Amino acid sequence: MRLTPDASGVFPIAPTPFNPDGSIDWNSADRLFEFYHDIGSDGVTVLGIMGEAPKLEPEESVGLVKRAVAKMGGKPIIVGVSAPGFAAMRSLARQVMDLGAGGVMIAPPPSLRTDDQITGYYAQAVEAIGTDIPFVIQDYPLTLSVVMTPAVIRKIVMDNPSCVMLKHEDWPGLEKISALRKFQAEGSLRPISIVTGNGGLFLDFEMERGADGANTGYAFPELLIDVVRLQKAGKRDAAHDIFDVHLPLMRYEQQQGVGLTVRKYTLMKRGILSHDAQRKPGSVLSAAARAEVDYLLARIAKHDPRAKF
Repeated sequence: MRLTPDASGVFPIAPTPFNPDGSIDWNSADRLFEFYHDIGSDGVTVLGIMGEAPKLEPEESVGLVKRAVAKMGGKPIIVGVSAPGFAAMRSLARQVMDLGAGGVMIAPPPSLRTDDQITGYYAQAVEAIGTDIPFVIQDYPLTLSVVMTPAVIRKIVMDNPSCVMLKHEDWPGLEKISALRKFQAEGSLRPISIVTGNGGLFLDFEMERGADGANTGYAFPELLIDVVRLQKAGKRDAAHDIFDVHLPLMRYEQQQGVGLTVRKYTLMKRGILSHDAQRKPGSVLSAAARAEVDYLLARIAKHDPRAKF
Protein backbone atom coordinates (compact mmCIF):
# COMPACT_ATOMS: atom_id res chain seq x y z
CA MET A 1 0.00 0.00 0.00
CA ARG A 2 1.32 3.42 -0.96
CA LEU A 3 1.75 6.03 1.74
CA THR A 4 -0.71 8.94 1.66
CA PRO A 5 -1.05 12.28 3.51
CA ASP A 6 -3.87 10.86 5.65
CA ALA A 7 -1.69 8.06 7.06
CA SER A 8 -2.02 7.67 10.81
CA GLY A 9 -1.21 5.23 13.60
CA VAL A 10 2.05 3.53 14.52
CA PHE A 11 4.86 2.66 12.11
CA PRO A 12 7.56 1.02 14.27
CA ILE A 13 11.20 1.43 13.34
CA ALA A 14 12.42 -2.13 12.80
CA PRO A 15 15.84 -2.99 14.23
CA THR A 16 17.89 -5.21 11.97
CA PRO A 17 18.41 -8.62 13.65
CA PHE A 18 21.95 -9.96 13.56
CA ASN A 19 23.60 -13.21 14.55
CA PRO A 20 26.59 -13.02 16.92
CA ASP A 21 28.92 -13.36 13.92
CA GLY A 22 27.46 -10.21 12.34
CA SER A 23 25.40 -11.91 9.65
CA ILE A 24 21.72 -11.02 9.34
CA ASP A 25 19.39 -13.27 11.33
CA TRP A 26 16.72 -13.73 8.67
CA ASN A 27 14.53 -15.96 10.84
CA SER A 28 14.34 -13.26 13.50
CA ALA A 29 13.58 -10.69 10.80
CA ASP A 30 10.58 -12.75 9.70
CA ARG A 31 9.38 -13.09 13.31
CA LEU A 32 9.81 -9.36 13.88
CA PHE A 33 7.70 -8.33 10.90
CA GLU A 34 5.06 -10.93 11.76
CA PHE A 35 4.99 -9.51 15.30
CA TYR A 36 4.51 -5.96 14.04
CA HIS A 37 1.67 -7.12 11.83
CA ASP A 38 -0.05 -9.19 14.50
CA ILE A 39 -0.08 -6.48 17.20
CA GLY A 40 -1.89 -4.10 14.87
CA SER A 41 0.86 -1.81 13.62
CA ASP A 42 -0.33 0.42 10.79
CA GLY A 43 2.88 -0.15 8.85
CA VAL A 44 6.59 -0.42 9.54
CA THR A 45 9.80 1.46 8.79
CA VAL A 46 12.94 -0.36 7.70
CA LEU A 47 16.48 0.85 7.07
CA GLY A 48 16.13 3.68 9.56
CA ILE A 49 18.95 5.10 11.68
CA MET A 50 18.09 2.66 14.48
CA GLY A 51 17.92 -0.10 11.90
CA GLU A 52 21.71 0.14 11.42
CA ALA A 53 21.12 0.84 7.73
CA PRO A 54 24.63 2.23 7.04
CA LYS A 55 26.12 -1.11 8.11
CA LEU A 56 24.23 -3.14 5.49
CA GLU A 57 25.24 -4.29 2.05
CA PRO A 58 22.87 -3.16 -0.75
CA GLU A 59 21.54 -6.67 -1.28
CA GLU A 60 20.89 -7.03 2.45
CA SER A 61 18.88 -3.82 2.47
CA VAL A 62 16.74 -5.05 -0.40
CA GLY A 63 16.34 -8.42 1.32
CA LEU A 64 14.92 -6.80 4.44
CA VAL A 65 12.43 -4.82 2.40
CA LYS A 66 11.31 -7.99 0.60
CA ARG A 67 10.65 -9.69 3.94
CA ALA A 68 8.79 -6.69 5.33
CA VAL A 69 6.54 -6.54 2.27
CA ALA A 70 5.88 -10.29 2.49
CA LYS A 71 5.01 -10.30 6.20
CA MET A 72 3.11 -7.02 6.71
CA GLY A 73 -0.02 -7.98 4.81
CA GLY A 74 -0.20 -5.00 2.50
CA LYS A 75 0.39 -2.37 5.17
CA PRO A 76 2.63 0.55 4.13
CA ILE A 77 6.37 -0.09 4.32
CA ILE A 78 8.46 3.07 4.76
CA VAL A 79 12.06 2.62 3.65
CA GLY A 80 14.94 4.85 4.67
CA VAL A 81 16.87 5.73 1.51
CA SER A 82 19.15 8.50 2.76
CA ALA A 83 22.57 8.36 1.12
CA PRO A 84 25.56 10.64 0.54
CA GLY A 85 24.72 10.89 -3.15
CA PHE A 86 21.54 10.96 -5.17
CA ALA A 87 22.54 8.07 -7.45
CA ALA A 88 22.48 5.58 -4.55
CA MET A 89 19.31 7.15 -3.17
CA ARG A 90 17.54 6.87 -6.52
CA SER A 91 18.66 3.29 -7.06
CA LEU A 92 17.41 2.08 -3.67
CA ALA A 93 14.20 4.11 -3.86
CA ARG A 94 13.23 2.72 -7.26
CA GLN A 95 14.11 -0.83 -6.23
CA VAL A 96 12.07 -0.85 -3.04
CA MET A 97 9.04 0.77 -4.65
CA ASP A 98 9.13 -1.90 -7.35
CA LEU A 99 9.14 -4.49 -4.54
CA GLY A 100 5.97 -3.03 -3.02
CA ALA A 101 7.16 -0.43 -0.50
CA GLY A 102 4.71 2.35 0.35
CA GLY A 103 7.16 5.24 0.35
CA VAL A 104 10.65 6.35 1.29
CA MET A 105 12.12 8.46 4.08
CA ILE A 106 14.79 11.06 3.35
CA ALA A 107 16.97 12.66 6.02
CA PRO A 108 18.97 15.81 5.28
CA PRO A 109 22.77 15.52 5.24
CA PRO A 110 24.45 17.16 8.27
CA SER A 111 26.23 19.72 6.06
CA LEU A 112 23.04 21.72 5.41
CA ARG A 113 22.81 24.97 7.35
CA THR A 114 20.63 27.60 5.68
CA ASP A 115 16.93 27.41 4.90
CA ASP A 116 17.64 27.65 1.17
CA GLN A 117 20.12 24.78 1.38
CA ILE A 118 17.56 22.59 3.12
CA THR A 119 14.69 23.30 0.75
CA GLY A 120 17.03 23.04 -2.24
CA TYR A 121 18.29 19.65 -1.09
CA TYR A 122 14.78 18.20 -0.89
CA ALA A 123 13.92 19.60 -4.31
CA GLN A 124 16.97 17.87 -5.76
CA ALA A 125 16.23 14.64 -3.89
CA VAL A 126 12.69 14.54 -5.30
CA GLU A 127 14.05 15.21 -8.78
CA ALA A 128 16.47 12.32 -8.33
CA ILE A 129 14.07 9.65 -7.05
CA GLY A 130 11.10 10.77 -9.13
CA THR A 131 7.99 12.75 -8.32
CA ASP A 132 5.90 9.56 -8.36
CA ILE A 133 7.43 8.23 -5.12
CA PRO A 134 5.76 9.31 -1.84
CA PHE A 135 8.37 10.54 0.60
CA VAL A 136 8.74 11.35 4.29
CA ILE A 137 10.79 14.26 5.65
CA GLN A 138 12.93 13.17 8.58
CA ASP A 139 13.36 16.10 10.97
CA TYR A 140 15.95 14.90 13.51
CA PRO A 141 18.21 17.82 14.47
CA LEU A 142 19.63 16.17 17.60
CA THR A 143 21.43 13.58 15.48
CA LEU A 144 21.63 15.21 12.05
CA SER A 145 22.43 18.79 13.22
CA VAL A 146 20.04 20.24 10.62
CA VAL A 147 17.46 22.60 12.09
CA MET A 148 14.22 22.91 10.13
CA THR A 149 11.82 25.65 11.17
CA PRO A 150 8.08 25.12 10.70
CA ALA A 151 8.24 27.56 7.76
CA VAL A 152 10.98 25.50 6.08
CA ILE A 153 8.97 22.31 6.51
CA ARG A 154 5.93 24.08 5.08
CA LYS A 155 7.90 25.14 2.00
CA ILE A 156 9.20 21.62 1.39
CA VAL A 157 5.68 20.23 1.66
CA MET A 158 4.08 22.87 -0.53
CA ASP A 159 6.83 22.76 -3.18
CA ASN A 160 6.78 18.96 -3.46
CA PRO A 161 3.38 17.27 -3.90
CA SER A 162 4.97 13.85 -3.37
CA CYS A 163 5.76 14.75 0.26
CA VAL A 164 3.10 12.94 2.29
CA MET A 165 4.51 12.70 5.82
CA LEU A 166 6.75 14.43 8.33
CA LYS A 167 8.70 12.32 10.79
CA HIS A 168 9.00 14.85 13.56
CA GLU A 169 11.62 14.27 16.23
CA ASP A 170 12.81 17.69 17.20
CA TRP A 171 13.45 18.12 20.91
CA PRO A 172 11.77 20.15 22.30
CA GLY A 173 9.24 19.87 19.53
CA LEU A 174 5.70 20.21 20.83
CA GLU A 175 5.44 23.82 19.70
CA LYS A 176 6.57 22.84 16.19
CA ILE A 177 3.64 20.43 15.87
CA SER A 178 1.26 23.16 17.01
CA ALA A 179 2.76 25.64 14.53
CA LEU A 180 2.38 23.23 11.62
CA ARG A 181 -1.22 22.44 12.48
CA LYS A 182 -1.89 26.18 12.76
CA PHE A 183 -0.49 26.64 9.24
CA GLN A 184 -2.83 23.91 8.07
CA ALA A 185 -5.86 25.49 9.78
CA GLU A 186 -5.01 28.84 8.19
CA GLY A 187 -4.74 27.27 4.75
CA SER A 188 -1.04 27.91 4.13
CA LEU A 189 -0.11 24.23 4.53
CA ARG A 190 -1.88 21.37 2.79
CA PRO A 191 -2.86 18.31 4.85
CA ILE A 192 0.09 16.10 5.73
CA SER A 193 0.62 13.23 8.11
CA ILE A 194 2.76 14.07 11.16
CA VAL A 195 4.24 11.13 13.03
CA THR A 196 6.76 11.42 15.82
CA GLY A 197 10.01 9.82 16.91
CA ASN A 198 12.35 10.23 19.89
CA GLY A 199 11.62 6.70 21.07
CA GLY A 200 8.07 7.70 21.96
CA LEU A 201 9.33 9.75 24.88
CA PHE A 202 6.87 12.60 24.29
CA LEU A 203 4.13 10.70 22.46
CA ASP A 204 1.54 11.35 25.17
CA PHE A 205 1.55 15.10 24.57
CA GLU A 206 2.54 14.96 20.89
CA MET A 207 -0.80 13.32 20.17
CA GLU A 208 -2.56 16.14 22.01
CA ARG A 209 -0.72 18.72 19.91
CA GLY A 210 -1.94 17.21 16.65
CA ALA A 211 0.37 14.32 15.75
CA ASP A 212 -1.23 11.49 13.77
CA GLY A 213 0.82 8.75 15.39
CA ALA A 214 4.34 7.47 15.93
CA ASN A 215 7.18 6.43 13.65
CA THR A 216 9.71 5.29 16.18
CA GLY A 217 11.11 2.30 18.00
CA TYR A 218 10.46 0.89 21.45
CA ALA A 219 10.75 -2.63 22.82
CA PHE A 220 6.98 -2.62 23.43
CA PRO A 221 5.48 -1.11 20.28
CA GLU A 222 2.09 -2.23 21.61
CA LEU A 223 2.41 0.60 24.14
CA LEU A 224 2.78 3.13 21.32
CA ILE A 225 -0.33 1.68 19.69
CA ASP A 226 -2.21 1.92 23.00
CA VAL A 227 -1.32 5.57 23.51
CA VAL A 228 -2.27 6.56 19.96
CA ARG A 229 -5.55 4.64 20.13
CA LEU A 230 -6.55 5.98 23.54
CA GLN A 231 -5.69 9.58 22.67
CA LYS A 232 -7.69 9.37 19.45
CA ALA A 233 -10.62 8.02 21.48
CA GLY A 234 -10.41 10.98 23.85
CA LYS A 235 -9.31 8.81 26.79
CA ARG A 236 -6.59 11.14 27.97
CA ASP A 237 -6.08 9.81 31.49
CA ALA A 238 -6.01 6.18 30.33
CA ALA A 239 -3.40 7.07 27.70
CA HIS A 240 -1.19 8.82 30.25
CA ASP A 241 -1.63 6.03 32.80
CA ILE A 242 -0.30 3.27 30.53
CA PHE A 243 2.34 5.62 29.11
CA ASP A 244 3.65 6.39 32.60
CA VAL A 245 4.04 2.68 33.36
CA HIS A 246 6.52 2.32 30.49
CA LEU A 247 8.25 5.69 30.76
CA PRO A 248 11.23 4.51 32.87
CA LEU A 249 12.19 1.88 30.27
CA MET A 250 11.59 4.30 27.40
CA ARG A 251 13.91 6.75 29.13
CA TYR A 252 16.53 4.04 29.65
CA GLU A 253 16.37 3.25 25.92
CA GLN A 254 17.25 6.86 25.13
CA GLN A 255 20.84 6.58 26.33
CA GLN A 256 23.14 7.53 23.49
CA GLY A 257 25.28 4.63 22.34
CA VAL A 258 23.46 1.84 24.18
CA GLY A 259 19.77 2.52 23.51
CA LEU A 260 19.52 0.17 20.54
CA THR A 261 21.25 -2.57 22.53
CA VAL A 262 18.71 -2.14 25.33
CA ARG A 263 15.86 -2.43 22.83
CA LYS A 264 17.32 -5.52 21.19
CA TYR A 265 17.98 -7.12 24.58
CA THR A 266 14.34 -6.66 25.57
CA LEU A 267 13.07 -7.95 22.22
CA MET A 268 15.32 -10.98 22.71
CA LYS A 269 13.86 -11.60 26.16
CA ARG A 270 10.41 -11.36 24.61
CA GLY A 271 11.33 -14.16 22.18
CA ILE A 272 11.05 -11.98 19.09
CA LEU A 273 14.78 -11.77 18.35
CA SER A 274 17.15 -14.68 18.87
CA HIS A 275 20.07 -12.41 19.72
CA ASP A 276 20.67 -8.84 20.86
CA ALA A 277 23.74 -8.49 18.64
CA GLN A 278 24.64 -5.42 16.63
CA ARG A 279 26.88 -5.45 13.59
CA LYS A 280 30.23 -3.88 14.40
CA PRO A 281 30.86 -1.19 15.36
CA GLY A 282 28.29 -1.63 18.07
CA SER A 283 27.84 -1.69 21.82
CA VAL A 284 27.29 -4.54 24.28
CA LEU A 285 25.29 -4.33 27.49
CA SER A 286 27.23 -4.91 30.67
CA ALA A 287 25.95 -7.31 33.32
CA ALA A 288 24.96 -4.32 35.44
CA ALA A 289 22.97 -2.77 32.60
CA ARG A 290 21.16 -6.04 31.90
CA ALA A 291 20.22 -6.28 35.57
CA GLU A 292 18.85 -2.73 35.45
CA VAL A 293 16.73 -3.51 32.39
CA ASP A 294 15.46 -6.68 34.07
CA TYR A 295 14.47 -4.61 37.10
CA LEU A 296 12.58 -2.11 34.96
CA LEU A 297 10.80 -4.95 33.14
CA ALA A 298 9.74 -6.48 36.46
CA ARG A 299 8.28 -3.14 37.54
CA ILE A 300 6.36 -2.77 34.26
CA ALA A 301 5.02 -6.31 34.64
CA LYS A 302 3.22 -5.30 37.84
CA HIS A 303 0.89 -3.16 35.71
CA ASP A 304 1.24 -4.54 32.16
CA PRO A 305 1.13 -8.33 31.67
CA ARG A 306 2.91 -8.02 28.32
CA ALA A 307 6.14 -7.58 30.28
CA LYS A 308 5.73 -10.93 32.04
CA PHE A 309 7.99 -13.44 30.31
